[in-house]
Amino acid sequence: MSGSTARSILVLNVGSSTLKFGVFPVAGGDDALLRGVLDHAGSSAGQLRTIDASGRSSSIPIRGAPGSAIGEVLRIAADQLTGHRIEAVGHRLVHGGSTMRAPVRVDAVARKGLEALVPLAPEHLPAELRAIDEVSRYDAALTQVACFDTAFHASLPTVARLFGISRELSDSGVVRYGFHGLSYEYVTALLRERGELPPRLIIAHLGNGASLCAVRDGVSIDTSMGMTPTGGVVMSTRSGDLDPGVLLYLMRSRGLGRQQLEDATDRSGGLLGISALSGDVRELLAAAPDNPRAREAIDIFCYKVRKFIGAYAAALGGLDALVFVGGIGEHSAPIRGAICGELGFLGVELDAGLNNVSAPLISAATSRVRVRVEHTREDVMIARHVRALLAADARR
Repeated sequence: MSGSTARSILVLNVGSSTLKFGVFPVAGGDDALLRGVLDHAGSSAGQLRTIDASGRSSSIPIRGAPGSAIGEVLRIAADQLTGHRIEAVGHRLVHGGSTMRAPVRVDAVARKGLEALVPLAPEHLPAELRAIDEVSRYDAALTQVACFDTAFHASLPTVARLFGISRELSDSGVVRYGFHGLSYEYVTALLRERGELPPRLIIAHLGNGASLCAVRDGVSIDTSMGMTPTGGVVMSTRSGDLDPGVLLYLMRSRGLGRQQLEDATDRSGGLLGISALSGDVRELLAAAPDNPRAREAIDIFCYKVRKFIGAYAAALGGLDALVFVGGIGEHSAPIRGAICGELGFLGVELDAGLNNVSAPLISAATSRVRVRVEHTREDVMIARHVRALLAADARR
């Protein structure tokens, strides 16, 4: 990387079996210089697919011991982006707890603090922290910034943040944190930049993980996920909100242990559990005409989302705009139609033709509530946060 002139930011989004990345210029702009996806990240073999700003694509096999993928990505990015030098790495972290309420530079103190948060998100944080460590092993001089999916919800008022449990437990951190915050932050910023940010907004981030957020004047006031990403609406394999007595019953009467309870609520529940077929909405929609359980799963998903929209309209004192994002929210016209079809009492009215083609604005001209479809960009939001931190460092 020596001799490079243009400074750039690498954004990493690490999942359990995939790794997504984007490279953005430090000088500004939301267009990526390079993007990539690695399937089976950290396994013995994977395939890295990249596409650069000109549309040129490549597919590169990556083999090696677990944890080596990040270093390979950094080397490949450096090779493909001649004339650019990666100066900083931004990471998406699912949980910041009650202390990490804004993007932070990852130094030794912050890294220790992040380790203490692992019990809050044991399914996600270990892999994300391994990515940070791998970057340090590759080049300890690289600036690393952790950006949290919980940070946007740091503004939640007490009535939305606290559960109905003892103050002792609440004070120890058992509260609602909320997730998908980088997505909500991006959409809110996008609407503000366009001059279209309304006072009362609901954003529905619907994908394999799904949640909703009530936004008043650009600030999160409530969100459906809770202390963990398991709560809220029914999801692909997550149960969503569940009577806590169900878990006690399964422990006492069925003898289920911790791992079995996690499987029941996180990996074998949700749409997969209800349908006994699939957690993929596309497969369920295809099967629904002939499969009653598939139809039930779709109906339950749409019903739960509608309930939260109604609840958040009440919390906001009305509704000015509804925005759909995420894989399902952006691409599934039948799901959007089913959700909005019974929201006429709120002033929601869709234009069927616009909805069918997933137009940016899908509400009818007579609708009191504007209904939009947006492509959310968490990677852009992370790059902006890293850019701002680098600029603050330069001013010191």
